Amino acid sequence: MSVLDLARPDIRALQPYSSARMEASGGRVLLNANESPLAPFGDEGLGANRYPDPQPAALVGALAALYGVRREQVLVGRGSDEAIDLLVRAFCRAGQDAVLVQPPTFGMYAVCARIQGAAVLEAPLAADFSLDAEALLAAVTPAVKLVFVCAPNNPSGRGVPRATVERLAQALAGRALLVVDEAYVEFADEGSVADLLDRHEHLAVLRTLSKAWALAGARVGALLADPQVIGLLRRILPPYPLPLPCVQAALRALSGEGRAQTAARVAQARAERARMAAALAALPGVRAVLPSQANFLAVRFDDAGDAYRRLLDAGIVVRDVRRYPGLADALRITIGTPEENDRVLDVLASGRNAAGEAALLKGPVLEGRGFAEGPAS
Repeated sequence: MSVLDLARPDIRALQPYSSARMEASGGRVLLNANESPLAPFGDEGLGANRYPDPQPAALVGALAALYGVRREQVLVGRGSDEAIDLLVRAFCRAGQDAVLVQPPTFGMYAVCARIQGAAVLEAPLAADFSLDAEALLAAVTPAVKLVFVCAPNNPSGRGVPRATVERLAQALAGRALLVVDEAYVEFADEGSVADLLDRHEHLAVLRTLSKAWALAGARVGALLADPQVIGLLRRILPPYPLPLPCVQAALRALSGEGRAQTAARVAQARAERARMAAALAALPGVRAVLPSQANFLAVRFDDAGDAYRRLLDAGIVVRDVRRYPGLADALRITIGTPEENDRVLDVLASGRNAAGEAALLKGPVLEGRGFAEGPAS
């Protein structure tokens, strides 16, 4: 069974839009796309008066080399979010098909499905946020066309063993497309599973330059998949998804010097993650620091709301994840610079002490001065 047999028949039969840039190659006098012949003010050689290539060859080549896949297995777009949306639109018929997710997990899988009118089925993670392959497979119904696995997981930070991914890829062949989201894999002990693509055409991998490569503002991501899947998604991809400045920023980051800097920064983030995990676990009021393979830590507090407010009052914004299943007492703290991390520790430690002192000192005189109106901030 071909992986395309899972896709929507109407998308497989769709005549895609053919842009002027796709139809013509070569030439120096470009009069086919109704562009301005003159560059805008301040262009400085960028060439922003011309539409960019739909799939910039240099960027596709650089990403293929980085991820160890063939060029025809790469689709670049606006972050991983665009690839998620394209997959749902290409494989899920409104009111008929479904996606399977493992909460707590990245919310865009469900959002894209619901926008498309596809059902969202759930196979929750275990209490320790590990993925149970057998439970997941038991939740797959004939309606499920896409199974999303976030590895490492967001927001818990837990990794997914390579053997588990292989087990799922084998079991889902002919049943659903397994989509492994590796947004944080650069920070993990285990590497990417992209090398499994040639063995499993029902496997796809999401990658992004937003995290380890520090290009969140450029919005550059990639889907790695069977060339048939890439070709299908190109049918519904907007004609010019990546702006020229974003492409250039990505190519600079992927240069030799850029790769060396990224490797050093990832090493620092991993070291800081270990330091922060130990330091946070030692603080009063911290119940637990969840094991993480990402660039963040999910931290359980006696009073997560109070910890959030104290950090915010100090100008530090962390992610409140209490709405996620199994994380009702948790905050997600991104690993920052060593100085930023020290500030987080200082605020949490001093804030806790201040709260304790206020409780001891609370009395009629202090209450009369307004010190008993609420918890210390």
